[in-house]
This record gives sequence, C-alpha cells and structure tokens, in this order.
Amino acid sequence: MDSDFSGADAHCAPFVRETLTTKSLHFSFSATQSEMQTLNPDRLHLVYTRLMMGFLLFKPAPEAVAMIGLGGGSMAKFIHRQLPATQLKVVEINPFVIELRDRFGVPPDDERFRVRCDDGAAFVRAPPRLYDALLVDGFDVHGQPPALASQAFYDDCARSLTPDGVLVVNLHSRDAGFDAQVERLHRAFGTLPLLVPVGDQCNTIVFVSREPLAPRVDPSPVLRLHRQSRDAWHNVLPAMTKVAKRAARTAPGA
Repeated sequence: MDSDFSGADAHCAPFVRETLTTKSLHFSFSATQSEMQTLNPDRLHLVYTRLMMGFLLFKPAPEAVAMIGLGGGSMAKFIHRQLPATQLKVVEINPFVIELRDRFGVPPDDERFRVRCDDGAAFVRAPPRLYDALLVDGFDVHGQPPALASQAFYDDCARSLTPDGVLVVNLHSRDAGFDAQVERLHRAFGTLPLLVPVGDQCNTIVFVSREPLAPRVDPSPVLRLHRQSRDAWHNVLPAMTKVAKRAARTAPGA
C-alpha cells in the first residue's frame, strides 16, 4: 500500500474487520488488503501471498529481502519467522497502516527486521544496499499508484537487486495498464517475466530477474520448511508447486 509521499494527511486510514476466525485490513468494503487467521496468525491466509513466496524457488537462501507495502504484515511475519538468517526491510508509506502493526501481530523492529515509513519509489532509487529479493505489493484506496508502475520505478527495482536477485510484483490483471506493466518489467530486466495467475482472475504474481528464472527452480527451500515447520510447509506447498510448474512451461524447449 504505497503512493506519493506527502505526509499523513494525504493517506486514507484503513479499518480492521474482525470475525470469529479472521482479522482483515480494508480501505473499503469492496476490497481486502490483508487477512489473517486469528488462531494461526503466522499462516499466509490469502493465496496471492503464498504465491509471492515463490521467489524462494529462485533465490533459496536470501541474505536480504525488501518489501514495498506492509498491509497486515502477513508476508513480513512469514519471512521473519521462517527465514531466520534473512535481513528484512519493509517500506510502507501510509503511517496509519503502520499504526495497526500490533493488531496484526507484526513483530517489533529488531536487528534483522525493520519497518520504515517512506515512499517505496524513493526507496528503490537510493536503496541502502542491494537485495536478493524485492517484493512489491503496493496498493492504496485508489488501487496501484502510478509511481509503482512506471518504467523508471521498474528500472530502479532492477538496480536495487543483486545480479541474480528476484523482483516479485502483485498486479491486477484486469487493470487496463497490465500488459504495459509487464512490458516495462521486460525492458527493465531484459528477460521475460514469469506470470502466475492467482486463480481469482483478478491478481497475477509476476516474477522477474536479470537471469532467466526457469533454469533456477530449486525445491530446497520447501524441503527446509518441511523439516522446521510442517504447518508452514503445508501452507505454501500448493503455491510453490504452481510457481514451479509455470516456470517449467517457460523453459527453453518446454
């Protein structure tokens, strides 16, 4: 959830909806920004968040990951808990979203986890370091901000990553600019993006790297999850399998 930064007054305050089993973050009743199971708050409840974790198939042991858009913190919590050797920085422009972090069980900042209130587009223009993975899930009350969909932004994303780093973007496939965004990603990285539809015909998760992704599929992160947390393994296995199969279809000679 990100847009042009101009102070708290420019941002819409989200609201939280609670049921007996879930807690969700909304800017309006027509769309859910984030949702968690109250009895299992560290699970990735929404399908698209599980698919975004597919970057681990291409970058199995990331030293540093950055995220644009905190939301309810589902992906941040998963990375913090399941990748204990990974440094994670989350950039969220809306201070009202950050104020809700405790209600969604987002862990406090520590030596390997930071939430920063800043403009995501500005962050990738001058990143503090190069990242092994960058996850972009930036939406506000109006949808995806233009600042997070421009050629300049995607060029900056490419420069903010290590040579084999992976960018993961959550896009609305029904958006009129969807095809143009995929083409911008292609130009920024010089390789064909991998498109993985979420399944609800609304969102598509896009993976792209300067090195072709299909030959790099590595199941070891999923196997490690199986050893350390059976619940986490069951949580992401179908999504990881879907990403791997989509990658295999794009491999040369497939």
